[in-house]
Amino acid sequence: MTTPQTVLTTGANAPIGQTTELRVHVKWDSAPADLDVSCFMVGENGKVPSDDYFIFYNQDASPGGHVRYERTGPNGVAFTIRTNELDPSIIAKCVFSATLDGAGTFADIQGCRIVAETGSGEILYEIKEATQERSLVFMELYRHSSGLKLRAIGRGFNGGLKPLAEAHGVEIEEETEQSAAPTPTAASASSPTPQPSTPPAPKAPEPSVPLGKIDLLKRKVGISLEKKNIAHEKARVAVVFDASGSMSQLYKKGTVQSAFERILAVSARMDDDGILDVWFFATKMMRAPSVNEHQYEDYVKKTYAGPSMKSKLGFGNNEPVVMEDIIKKYTQEDPDDRTPTYIVFFSDGGIYETKKISKLLIKHADKPIFWQFVGLGNANYGVLEQLDDLKGRLVDNADFFALDDLDRVSDEELYDRLLNEFPGWLKEVRSKGILK
Repeated sequence: MTTPQTVLTTGANAPIGQTTELRVHVKWDSAPADLDVSCFMVGENGKVPSDDYFIFYNQDASPGGHVRYERTGPNGVAFTIRTNELDPSIIAKCVFSATLDGAGTFADIQGCRIVAETGSGEILYEIKEATQERSLVFMELYRHSSGLKLRAIGRGFNGGLKPLAEAHGVEIEEETEQSAAPTPTAASASSPTPQPSTPPAPKAPEPSVPLGKIDLLKRKVGISLEKKNIAHEKARVAVVFDASGSMSQLYKKGTVQSAFERILAVSARMDDDGILDVWFFATKMMRAPSVNEHQYEDYVKKTYAGPSMKSKLGFGNNEPVVMEDIIKKYTQEDPDDRTPTYIVFFSDGGIYETKKISKLLIKHADKPIFWQFVGLGNANYGVLEQLDDLKGRLVDNADFFALDDLDRVSDEELYDRLLNEFPGWLKEVRSKGILK
């Protein structure tokens, strides 16, 4: 009898059902160096409570043994998780990742896949897209209102173990002449530094200026840009919001305004003039006023309060009409082949214009425009879920991932995921002369 199997694409998720003992198996056919696979057990803040919750070859069990590590062969590592024993007040997620211990990048690894064995079948995620990073987050086990779920991540980190570990609250000591290898320690448990015999004179405190909301978000954007080695890249940034009838509650509870502020920080950090271009769409579309970081308060409410019986945009989903207007603006009205355009496109699904969306992405793949689609909730996203297999494009100009609850995703995770595919696209469009 064949074991039922669910295949995940990057950003997709699947429930694990009533499984009380989950086995997550990381396998690969070949690699240019040893692959160090690990699990970070993190709290709601995305950080490990202590270094005891960083599970790897040199620390093969968590406190209480709820997560255990084992080597299954030269090209395999498995984690066994007793899911019903994970304390939700301590552990919100288990993040499965790996680092190449030596030369090469994940682009050099062949046949890398993650197989999660549940009581009702297997959940498979294959790393198909080559990435130039030396560390990669494969998958995460996380809590949802409907139960525990697995999400395919596929997010890389430049620089190897250090940025990967620090992103999850673990400090890696710098290698010294006395130490042949880095030692992981939790940030809260760092060894005390020996004090000099004569303490230095205390420095006068520097005056500080309280940072505003967008300034704080810009700092987080900057960290994600540094991770991807694109800290000095500039781009025109735009955001598109689904305004169909099913989005009503997200407008009412402020989720759309919050999403707007988080993307405004990307523009404030990456765009030379800090201007964010904005669109809303349903059956019809609206090109809204552009905005900078000093004009963000109540922007959505003032500009488009959301779907209603009197809505001038209608209640349906018509992605092509807004995509056509975006393309018109950046290729006809304000063309620029020296600066990339980065579009963040929020949708809660119900997508049926597959042929038109595909045709637009294929036809305009030779333009310096990158489309980052973000799904809101568990819905039908149609062609967006098959973007990696969309044929006929000069370059892969689009990416997609879905979020169960945007309000519960940390800023750091959101920015890391938004910028996951963008660096690779930049290299490709430059190599083909699309971006000068």
